Amino acid sequence: FTGDFHAITSAHNLLSAMIDNHIYWGNALEIDQRRVTWRRVMDMNDRALRDVVTSLGGVTNGAPRQTGFDITVASEVMAILCLSNDLADLEKRLGDIIVAYRRDKSPIYARDIKADGAMTVLLQQAMQPNLVQTLENNPAFVHGGPFANIAHGCNSVVATTTALKLADYVVTEAGFGADLGAEKFMNIKCRKAGLAPSVVVLVATVRAMKMNGGVAKKDLGPENVGAVKDGCPNLGRHIENLKSFGVPVVVAINHFVTDTDAEVDAIKEFVAAQGAEAILSKHWEFGSEGSKELAIRVAEIADTDIANFAPIYPDDMSLFEKIETIAKRIYRANEVIADKKIRDQLREWEAQGYGNLPICMAKTQY
Repeated sequence: FTGDFHAITSAHNLLSAMIDNHIYWGNALEIDQRRVTWRRVMDMNDRALRDVVTSLGGVTNGAPRQTGFDITVASEVMAILCLSNDLADLEKRLGDIIVAYRRDKSPIYARDIKADGAMTVLLQQAMQPNLVQTLENNPAFVHGGPFANIAHGCNSVVATTTALKLADYVVTEAGFGADLGAEKFMNIKCRKAGLAPSVVVLVATVRAMKMNGGVAKKDLGPENVGAVKDGCPNLGRHIENLKSFGVPVVVAINHFVTDTDAEVDAIKEFVAAQGAEAILSKHWEFGSEGSKELAIRVAEIADTDIANFAPIYPDDMSLFEKIETIAKRIYRANEVIADKKIRDQLREWEAQGYGNLPICMAKTQY
C-alpha cells in the first residue's frame, strides 16, 4: 500500500530487461539463452502469462526465447529485501543473484550485468519499514511479503530489528502454518538475523480441529466435541515441532461465535497434556480486550527467559541432510528419495560455496 511492491516489481523487471539488452548488444558474457533462469514478475496472478515467448516481431526486438511471469511476492528480490540488514547488504545480495548460465554451465550474476546498483536505487525507499497503526492506535510495522509457500514467509529483518529497539515486546507473524512459516522463521530468518524468540504463539481454531477430525466445511457450525478431539493430534504435531526449537509454546484459540465451551475445553485439555497452555482469544469480537489474557501470559513467559532457541540443523550440515532433517523432523517423512540428477545439483551448489546456507522448503499450505 506504500509502493513497496511496485518498487520490487520494477527492480526485478529492470534486471530482466538488462539481461535481454545485454544479449541483444553482443552477449559479451556468453549467456546461454536456453539457460536464462531470471523471469519477470507482476503483482497479479495471471495464469496466461506463466509461460510466454518474448522478443517476437523481428530482429530489432531481440532473439525470441521462452520465459514467463511470476507474481511479485514470489520474486527473489522480495525475499532479498526482507533478509537484508541495510542498503549495502541489499546491494551485495542483489549482486549475488544468479540470472543465467553459460554453455559450460558457469553462473552469471546480476553484478556481471551491472544491475545491482540500479536495482538498489529503485529499492532505496522500499527498504524503509512502513509504520502504521491498528484500530486501537497501537504502532505496527508492515513491511515485505515474501510468498510463504516458496520463499520464507516472514516480514523484513529491518522491521523486526527496528521494533526490538522501540518496544518492550515484539510480535511478528510467519505465515502458512507452523510447519511452514514457523520452520522458515526459525531456520532462516532467525539464523541469518541473529534473532532468538522468547515464546511462540500457535494459533488454532475449533473449526480447524473439526476439519482435521473429518468434518466437512458445510457442517462445521454444530457442536462436535468428538471431531475436535479427533483433529487435535494435528495441533499436537505443531506443538512438538515448535518445541523442538527450544522455545515455549502458547496456543491461542481464535474464537468463532459458533464455538461451544465444551469444544474449547477439549482443545485446552489436549494442549495441557502436551505440556503447553491454551488460552481463548476473542480479539475478533472485543479487540485488544478480548486477547488481554493471552497477551499477559505471553509476556510473563517471555520475561522468564526459559527459551533456549536453536535451529534444528547446523550450518555445516550437507544440503541433502538439511532437507532430510526438515522432511523427517517437521513433516515426519520416513525417507527422502532423490535421484542422481538432484544429488548432483546439490553437490554442485556445495562446490560453488552454497553448502552453508539454510534450506527454503517449497510446499503448499495444506
